[in-house]
Amino acid sequence: MKLTGAQALIKSLEMEGVEVMFGLPGGAILPVYDPIIDSTIRHILVRHEQGAGHMAEGYAHVTGRPGVAIVTSGPAATNIVTPLCDAYMDSIPLVVITGQVPSAAIGSDAFQECDTTGITMSVTKHNWLVMDAQDIPRIVREAFHIATTGRPGPVLIDVPKDVSMQMMDWYWPNSVDLPGYKPTTVGHPRMIKEAARFISESRRPVIYAGGGILKARAAEALRTLAEMTGIPVVTTLMARGAFPDRHELCLGMPGMHGNYTAVTAMQKSDLLIALGSRFDDRVTGKVPSFAPEAKIIHVDIDPAELGKVRRPDVPIVGDCRQVIQELVKAIEAMGGADSQPDRTEWMAQLRQWQKEFPLHYEQSFDEGGALKPQYVIEQLRDATPDDCIVVSGVGQHQMWTSQHWKFDYPYTWVNSGGLGTMGFAVPAAIGAKAGMPDRMVWAVDGDGCFQMTAQELVTAAAERIPVKIAILNNAYLGMVRQWQEMFYEERYSEVYLSPDLPDYVKWAEAMGCVGLRVERPEEVLPAIEKANSIDDRPVVIDFRTDSSEKVYPMVAAGHSNDDIIVDPAHGEGGR
Repeated sequence: MKLTGAQALIKSLEMEGVEVMFGLPGGAILPVYDPIIDSTIRHILVRHEQGAGHMAEGYAHVTGRPGVAIVTSGPAATNIVTPLCDAYMDSIPLVVITGQVPSAAIGSDAFQECDTTGITMSVTKHNWLVMDAQDIPRIVREAFHIATTGRPGPVLIDVPKDVSMQMMDWYWPNSVDLPGYKPTTVGHPRMIKEAARFISESRRPVIYAGGGILKARAAEALRTLAEMTGIPVVTTLMARGAFPDRHELCLGMPGMHGNYTAVTAMQKSDLLIALGSRFDDRVTGKVPSFAPEAKIIHVDIDPAELGKVRRPDVPIVGDCRQVIQELVKAIEAMGGADSQPDRTEWMAQLRQWQKEFPLHYEQSFDEGGALKPQYVIEQLRDATPDDCIVVSGVGQHQMWTSQHWKFDYPYTWVNSGGLGTMGFAVPAAIGAKAGMPDRMVWAVDGDGCFQMTAQELVTAAAERIPVKIAILNNAYLGMVRQWQEMFYEERYSEVYLSPDLPDYVKWAEAMGCVGLRVERPEEVLPAIEKANSIDDRPVVIDFRTDSSEKVYPMVAAGHSNDDIIVDPAHGEGGR
């Protein structure tokens, strides 16, 4: 069967089971958009290419399937670099297709030309410049394989316009032949036995669960390990929901804005069992003083992560789910739960910290009392289904949401971790809702973040994707303001945004959404309930929150986790 390169590309995506893709057409990719008309794939037309990438990320986060974005050459390709980098940092499987100028014009500074493969080489697992239409099915097959195996991540296929118009003989490869790409999935048996021995000797262990748990579909295996051994679990920002927050062994989020118990438990532990986590600087604080007495078991599918920040005593390269399952077997062979030492004293200490240093804020209901952002999040949490998908932007609202929401199910928390991309929430929520149309999706955004990508709500309204957006509007770039207040002598340089410019209600309505404004605590729940009752269009709620509120606890950048600062209005005024 003879097809054009463009037809072969779309057919290849269909063969890979693609149901939804996000994109925006333009000159170089135009031939590929023609066969989309006859395709079974739903195309969602975005308003900016960055939105396409973040939508694909949101889709991938909640479904586990690779997100697909398709854009044209030049500025479209550069616009999608930020989502590519975001996905690369957070190990999100994406397949991005970009148009390119005709192959004969490459290198001539042609209109809307850029070196897309060169620009994206450092933020993709692999990329391809297609020079022969006959290669398209093979390259698409390879792209999906690389994006979804080993440590997941983004890939990019750059297609010159003339290649998409060439004729080719259709075929579909049954397998992938990539001799240099062989991810290790099975952990070394000797290392697994050694890990089991370390666990059986530890009095103050902590399981340090990272985003790799979710990528490996290892939440159930993690719970089995924790319950068998009785070892408490911290879940990083990227792992929220991988272990139920309401489980008695869950300590919550560690790190710069983690809770006191999670942070301090890691510091005082004698064994850290790092599963799919990468010792990120936001978790470790000052590395030389991080968990000084702890031995390290480090499990990761990416061998480059082992020893990158902290040298492990037991390094295990492999898929988290498979390694944890083998580790459980090794512990069972040693006697299972009966082989574990008495950790009563350790657990009592953790409970004491939890009692002494809970998360803290005070919501006044007096006339003139400011609306606290934490109160808004807790009301949202309690008024939505337990499996509601929550998406956040980046900043104070992200930290408050991670702290105060209760994540009891995996794949219910979507956020930008490693890159910290402002503007992530709105498009990622749209992608998540496109992937899980029967689930409620709320985005918690800041006013600074919202202004970066709010135009994608036009996409949501036009495509009938009824996401719900809660803007915690404090009229500032809140996290930057917090740092300036704490570390720059309250010299507030370029962080004030204004509570009224823009008018978020009118803006929401202009984009085809329902717009609501909330200024008082007693108005919060009725507004949320109204938003929950609307399911035929997006809803935006402008919550006017206290501009002076700061995120606590906090570990200042470059400081030891031992220097964690708790809310000065609570406890001992900081530790």
